[in-house]
Amino acid sequence: MHETRQAARRRRRRRVLMTGTTAALATAGLLVFLVMALQPDPKADARPVTPAAGSQETLPPTPPEQEQPTTSPSAASPTPTAGATTPEPSATKPTARASATGTPRETSAAVSLAGRIQPGSTYRGVATVYQAGDGDGACLYGSSDDMMIAAMNTTDYETSKACGAHVLVRAANGASVTVLITNECPLPCAPGQLDLSEQAFAKLAAPSTGRIAVTWSLVSPGTSDTISIRYKTGSSSHWCALQAIGHRNPLARLEVSAGSGWRQLTRTEYNYFLSADGSGCGGPIRITDIHGERLVVDGIALRPDAAQQTGLQFARR
Repeated sequence: MHETRQAARRRRRRRVLMTGTTAALATAGLLVFLVMALQPDPKADARPVTPAAGSQETLPPTPPEQEQPTTSPSAASPTPTAGATTPEPSATKPTARASATGTPRETSAAVSLAGRIQPGSTYRGVATVYQAGDGDGACLYGSSDDMMIAAMNTTDYETSKACGAHVLVRAANGASVTVLITNECPLPCAPGQLDLSEQAFAKLAAPSTGRIAVTWSLVSPGTSDTISIRYKTGSSSHWCALQAIGHRNPLARLEVSAGSGWRQLTRTEYNYFLSADGSGCGGPIRITDIHGERLVVDGIALRPDAAQQTGLQFARR
Protein backbone atom coordinates (compact mmCIF):
# COMPACT_ATOMS: atom_id res chain seq x y z
CA MET A 1 0.00 0.00 0.00
CA HIS A 2 2.82 2.34 0.89
CA GLU A 3 4.57 1.56 -2.45
CA THR A 4 1.37 2.24 -4.33
CA ARG A 5 1.10 5.72 -2.80
CA GLN A 6 4.79 6.48 -3.68
CA ALA A 7 4.28 5.38 -7.27
CA ALA A 8 1.22 7.64 -7.50
CA ARG A 9 3.22 10.61 -6.21
CA ARG A 10 6.01 9.96 -8.77
CA ARG A 11 3.41 9.88 -11.58
CA ARG A 12 1.93 13.21 -10.44
CA ARG A 13 5.42 14.76 -10.29
CA ARG A 14 6.17 13.63 -13.86
CA ARG A 15 2.86 15.13 -15.05
CA VAL A 16 3.73 18.42 -13.37
CA LEU A 17 7.19 18.41 -14.93
CA MET A 18 5.78 17.57 -18.35
CA THR A 19 3.13 20.26 -18.00
CA GLY A 20 5.79 22.82 -16.95
CA THR A 21 8.00 21.81 -19.82
CA THR A 22 5.16 22.06 -22.28
CA ALA A 23 4.22 25.47 -20.92
CA ALA A 24 7.85 26.63 -21.14
CA LEU A 25 8.10 25.43 -24.72
CA ALA A 26 4.86 27.17 -25.61
CA THR A 27 6.06 30.37 -24.00
CA ALA A 28 9.39 30.19 -25.87
CA GLY A 29 7.58 29.60 -29.14
CA LEU A 30 5.36 32.59 -28.50
CA LEU A 31 8.42 34.76 -27.85
CA VAL A 32 10.09 33.57 -31.09
CA PHE A 33 6.92 34.37 -33.02
CA LEU A 34 6.75 37.85 -31.53
CA VAL A 35 10.43 38.55 -32.32
CA MET A 36 10.00 37.47 -35.91
CA ALA A 37 6.83 39.50 -36.29
CA LEU A 38 8.63 42.64 -35.10
CA GLN A 39 11.50 42.27 -37.68
CA PRO A 40 11.26 44.85 -40.61
CA ASP A 41 10.16 43.58 -43.97
CA PRO A 42 13.17 43.52 -46.35
CA LYS A 43 10.88 44.29 -49.29
CA ALA A 44 9.64 47.41 -47.56
CA ASP A 45 13.22 48.82 -47.48
CA ALA A 46 13.61 48.35 -51.23
CA ARG A 47 11.23 51.19 -52.17
CA PRO A 48 12.94 54.38 -53.60
CA VAL A 49 13.80 57.14 -51.16
CA THR A 50 13.04 60.71 -52.17
CA PRO A 51 15.92 62.99 -51.15
CA ALA A 52 15.13 65.83 -48.80
CA ALA A 53 15.16 69.34 -50.16
CA GLY A 54 18.68 70.73 -50.29
CA SER A 55 20.37 67.36 -50.10
CA GLN A 56 22.66 66.07 -52.82
CA GLU A 57 21.59 63.02 -54.72
CA THR A 58 24.18 60.83 -56.34
CA LEU A 59 22.99 59.52 -59.68
CA PRO A 60 24.19 56.34 -61.26
CA PRO A 61 26.82 56.86 -63.98
CA THR A 62 25.46 57.51 -67.45
CA PRO A 63 26.66 55.06 -70.05
CA PRO A 64 28.96 56.69 -72.65
CA GLU A 65 27.36 57.88 -75.86
CA GLN A 66 28.19 56.17 -79.07
CA GLU A 67 30.99 57.98 -80.88
CA GLN A 68 29.91 59.63 -84.12
CA PRO A 69 31.88 58.94 -87.28
CA THR A 70 34.42 61.61 -88.21
CA THR A 71 33.80 63.51 -91.44
CA SER A 72 36.39 62.90 -94.07
CA PRO A 73 38.61 65.94 -94.75
CA SER A 74 37.83 65.70 -98.42
CA ALA A 75 34.10 66.02 -97.73
CA ALA A 76 34.35 69.17 -95.61
CA SER A 77 34.70 72.54 -97.29
CA PRO A 78 37.23 74.92 -95.68
CA THR A 79 35.94 78.00 -93.87
CA PRO A 80 38.00 81.18 -94.05
CA THR A 81 39.32 82.39 -90.67
CA ALA A 82 38.27 85.87 -89.69
CA GLY A 83 41.21 88.27 -89.74
CA ALA A 84 43.49 85.81 -91.54
CA THR A 85 46.04 87.32 -93.88
CA THR A 86 46.16 86.12 -97.47
CA PRO A 87 49.71 85.44 -98.62
CA GLU A 88 50.85 87.74 -101.37
CA PRO A 89 52.19 86.29 -104.61
CA SER A 90 55.85 86.75 -105.27
CA ALA A 91 57.09 88.98 -108.03
CA THR A 92 57.01 87.52 -111.52
CA LYS A 93 60.57 88.68 -112.19
CA PRO A 94 63.71 88.68 -110.01
CA THR A 95 63.84 91.37 -107.31
CA ALA A 96 65.72 94.50 -108.36
CA ARG A 97 68.80 95.32 -106.37
CA ALA A 98 71.00 98.37 -106.76
CA SER A 99 73.25 100.62 -104.75
CA ALA A 100 72.15 104.09 -103.73
CA THR A 101 73.80 105.50 -106.85
CA GLY A 102 73.28 102.60 -109.26
CA THR A 103 70.81 102.00 -112.10
CA PRO A 104 67.75 100.01 -110.98
CA ARG A 105 66.47 96.84 -112.57
CA GLU A 106 62.69 96.99 -112.24
CA THR A 107 60.31 94.19 -111.44
CA SER A 108 56.55 93.74 -111.62
CA ALA A 109 54.01 91.68 -109.66
CA ALA A 110 50.76 90.01 -110.63
CA VAL A 111 48.42 91.85 -108.27
CA SER A 112 47.93 95.29 -106.79
CA LEU A 113 48.92 95.93 -103.18
CA ALA A 114 46.84 99.10 -103.05
CA GLY A 115 44.38 99.83 -100.27
CA ARG A 116 41.16 101.77 -100.74
CA ILE A 117 42.47 103.75 -103.70
CA GLN A 118 42.92 101.32 -106.56
CA PRO A 119 44.84 102.04 -109.78
CA GLY A 120 42.64 102.15 -112.88
CA SER A 121 39.56 103.27 -110.89
CA THR A 122 37.79 106.62 -111.09
CA TYR A 123 36.27 108.15 -107.96
CA ARG A 124 33.56 110.79 -107.59
CA GLY A 125 33.63 113.40 -104.87
CA VAL A 126 34.10 117.08 -104.22
CA ALA A 127 37.10 119.37 -104.27
CA THR A 128 37.46 122.05 -101.62
CA VAL A 129 40.20 124.60 -101.10
CA TYR A 130 42.63 125.37 -98.26
CA GLN A 131 45.64 127.55 -97.62
CA ALA A 132 48.58 125.14 -97.80
CA GLY A 133 51.28 127.50 -96.51
CA ASP A 134 54.72 126.18 -97.47
CA GLY A 135 53.27 122.86 -98.65
CA ASP A 136 54.13 120.75 -95.61
CA GLY A 137 51.41 118.53 -94.18
CA ALA A 138 50.56 115.34 -92.32
CA CYS A 139 52.80 113.26 -94.62
CA LEU A 140 55.81 115.23 -93.26
CA TYR A 141 57.52 115.65 -96.61
CA GLY A 142 58.51 119.21 -95.66
CA SER A 143 58.09 122.41 -97.60
CA SER A 144 57.48 122.24 -101.34
CA ASP A 145 58.34 124.49 -104.26
CA ASP A 146 55.55 122.92 -106.32
CA MET A 147 52.21 123.83 -104.80
CA MET A 148 50.17 121.40 -106.92
CA ILE A 149 49.32 119.50 -103.76
CA ALA A 150 46.24 118.26 -101.94
CA ALA A 151 44.99 116.75 -98.68
CA MET A 152 43.15 113.41 -98.83
CA ASN A 153 40.07 112.79 -96.69
CA THR A 154 40.76 110.68 -93.57
CA THR A 155 38.97 107.58 -94.87
CA ASP A 156 40.94 107.42 -98.11
CA TYR A 157 44.10 108.69 -96.42
CA GLU A 158 44.11 105.28 -94.74
CA THR A 159 46.80 105.81 -92.10
CA SER A 160 49.08 107.66 -94.56
CA LYS A 161 48.77 105.04 -97.32
CA ALA A 162 47.72 107.82 -99.72
CA CYS A 163 50.88 109.86 -99.01
CA GLY A 164 52.93 110.40 -102.15
CA ALA A 165 50.13 109.40 -104.52
CA HIS A 166 49.73 111.42 -107.71
CA VAL A 167 46.05 112.12 -108.41
CA LEU A 168 44.49 113.50 -111.59
CA VAL A 169 41.47 115.67 -110.68
CA ARG A 170 38.84 116.62 -113.29
CA ALA A 171 36.10 119.21 -112.93
CA ALA A 172 32.73 119.20 -114.71
CA ASN A 173 33.87 122.12 -116.90
CA GLY A 174 36.63 119.93 -118.41
CA ALA A 175 39.52 121.50 -116.51
CA SER A 176 42.00 119.17 -114.81
CA VAL A 177 45.04 119.23 -112.54
CA THR A 178 47.46 116.60 -111.22
CA VAL A 179 48.23 116.95 -107.51
CA LEU A 180 50.53 115.21 -105.04
CA ILE A 181 48.94 114.02 -101.79
CA THR A 182 50.96 115.57 -98.95
CA ASN A 183 48.32 116.09 -96.28
CA GLU A 184 45.24 114.68 -94.56
CA CYS A 185 41.84 116.34 -94.60
CA PRO A 186 40.14 115.47 -91.28
CA LEU A 187 36.41 115.23 -90.64
CA PRO A 188 34.04 116.57 -91.82
CA CYS A 189 35.89 115.76 -95.06
CA ALA A 190 33.92 112.87 -96.54
CA PRO A 191 35.14 109.81 -98.46
CA GLY A 192 36.01 110.88 -102.01
CA GLN A 193 36.75 114.47 -100.98
CA LEU A 194 40.00 116.23 -101.87
CA ASP A 195 41.12 119.47 -100.24
CA LEU A 196 43.27 121.29 -102.80
CA SER A 197 45.78 124.04 -102.25
CA GLU A 198 44.59 127.42 -103.52
CA GLN A 199 47.07 127.15 -106.40
CA ALA A 200 45.78 123.72 -107.46
CA PHE A 201 42.10 124.62 -107.02
CA ALA A 202 42.62 127.68 -109.24
CA LYS A 203 43.38 125.28 -112.13
CA LEU A 204 39.78 124.04 -111.91
CA ALA A 205 37.76 127.04 -110.76
CA ALA A 206 38.08 130.33 -108.92
CA PRO A 207 39.17 129.71 -105.32
CA SER A 208 36.26 131.85 -104.17
CA THR A 209 33.94 129.08 -105.43
CA GLY A 210 35.17 127.01 -102.51
CA ARG A 211 33.61 123.69 -103.50
CA ILE A 212 33.02 121.87 -106.78
CA ALA A 213 32.11 118.36 -107.94
CA VAL A 214 35.03 116.38 -109.34
CA THR A 215 36.20 112.95 -110.44
CA TRP A 216 39.70 111.74 -109.69
CA SER A 217 42.03 108.78 -110.21
CA LEU A 218 45.59 107.65 -109.57
CA VAL A 219 48.23 108.38 -112.19
CA SER A 220 51.84 107.31 -112.64
CA PRO A 221 53.56 110.46 -113.94
CA GLY A 222 56.70 110.76 -115.96
CA THR A 223 59.60 112.09 -113.91
CA SER A 224 63.35 112.27 -113.96
CA ASP A 225 63.53 112.41 -110.16
CA THR A 226 64.60 109.42 -108.10
CA ILE A 227 63.46 108.24 -104.71
CA SER A 228 65.03 109.55 -101.51
CA ILE A 229 65.16 107.91 -98.09
CA ARG A 230 65.02 109.96 -94.91
CA TYR A 231 65.52 108.87 -91.30
CA LYS A 232 63.43 110.77 -88.77
CA THR A 233 65.00 113.07 -86.21
CA GLY A 234 66.09 111.06 -83.17
CA SER A 235 66.76 107.85 -85.11
CA SER A 236 69.61 105.65 -83.93
CA SER A 237 70.67 102.01 -83.94
CA HIS A 238 68.26 101.48 -81.03
CA TRP A 239 65.18 103.17 -82.54
CA CYS A 240 64.51 104.54 -85.97
CA ALA A 241 61.76 105.66 -88.30
CA LEU A 242 62.27 106.19 -92.01
CA GLN A 243 60.28 107.27 -95.05
CA ALA A 244 60.56 107.24 -98.83
CA ILE A 245 60.12 110.49 -100.73
CA GLY A 246 59.52 111.17 -104.41
CA HIS A 247 58.21 107.73 -105.44
CA ARG A 248 56.31 107.69 -108.73
CA ASN A 249 53.69 105.22 -107.52
CA PRO A 250 52.11 104.96 -104.06
CA LEU A 251 54.21 102.96 -101.61
CA ALA A 252 52.80 99.68 -100.30
CA ARG A 253 55.51 98.69 -97.82
CA LEU A 254 59.01 99.35 -96.55
CA GLU A 255 61.21 96.56 -95.19
CA VAL A 256 64.63 96.39 -93.58
CA SER A 257 67.18 93.61 -93.72
CA ALA A 258 66.92 91.43 -90.62
CA GLY A 259 69.19 88.40 -90.39
CA SER A 260 68.61 86.16 -93.38
CA GLY A 261 65.33 87.82 -94.44
CA TRP A 262 63.33 91.02 -94.56
CA ARG A 263 61.32 92.61 -91.77
CA GLN A 264 58.27 94.67 -92.76
CA LEU A 265 57.95 97.88 -90.74
CA THR A 266 54.66 99.38 -89.57
CA ARG A 267 53.58 102.56 -91.31
CA THR A 268 52.50 105.35 -88.97
CA GLU A 269 49.84 107.98 -89.59
CA TYR A 270 52.63 110.55 -89.99
CA ASN A 271 54.07 108.58 -92.92
CA TYR A 272 57.19 107.08 -91.35
CA PHE A 273 57.90 103.36 -91.09
CA LEU A 274 58.85 102.48 -87.54
CA SER A 275 61.47 100.09 -86.14
CA ALA A 276 60.87 100.50 -82.42
CA ASP A 277 63.71 98.16 -81.35
CA GLY A 278 66.25 99.42 -83.87
CA SER A 279 66.24 96.25 -85.95
CA GLY A 280 67.57 96.95 -89.45
CA CYS A 281 68.30 100.62 -88.79
CA GLY A 282 71.15 101.73 -91.06
CA GLY A 283 71.10 98.56 -93.16
CA PRO A 284 69.69 97.60 -96.58
CA ILE A 285 66.13 98.73 -97.31
CA ARG A 286 63.50 97.24 -99.62
CA ILE A 287 60.54 99.31 -100.86
CA THR A 288 57.52 97.98 -102.75
CA ASP A 289 54.89 99.97 -104.66
CA ILE A 290 51.20 99.12 -105.00
CA HIS A 291 51.92 97.25 -108.26
CA GLY A 292 54.27 94.86 -106.45
CA GLU A 293 57.51 96.26 -107.84
CA ARG A 294 60.39 95.93 -105.37
CA LEU A 295 63.52 98.04 -105.16
CA VAL A 296 66.41 97.21 -102.83
CA VAL A 297 68.51 100.12 -101.60
CA ASP A 298 72.03 99.82 -100.17
CA GLY A 299 74.33 102.53 -98.90
CA ILE A 300 71.85 104.72 -96.99
CA ALA A 301 73.55 105.97 -93.84
CA LEU A 302 71.69 106.29 -90.55
CA ARG A 303 71.73 110.09 -90.73
CA PRO A 304 68.61 111.65 -89.20
CA ASP A 305 66.62 114.36 -90.99
CA ALA A 306 68.56 114.09 -94.25
CA ALA A 307 66.96 113.12 -97.57
CA GLN A 308 69.44 110.73 -99.23
CA GLN A 309 69.10 109.92 -102.92
CA THR A 310 68.81 106.27 -103.94
CA GLY A 311 69.20 106.62 -107.71
CA LEU A 312 66.12 104.36 -108.04
CA GLN A 313 62.59 104.88 -109.26
CA PHE A 314 59.52 102.70 -109.82
CA ALA A 315 58.40 101.97 -113.37
CA ARG A 316 55.68 104.11 -114.95
CA ARG A 317 52.30 102.35 -115.08
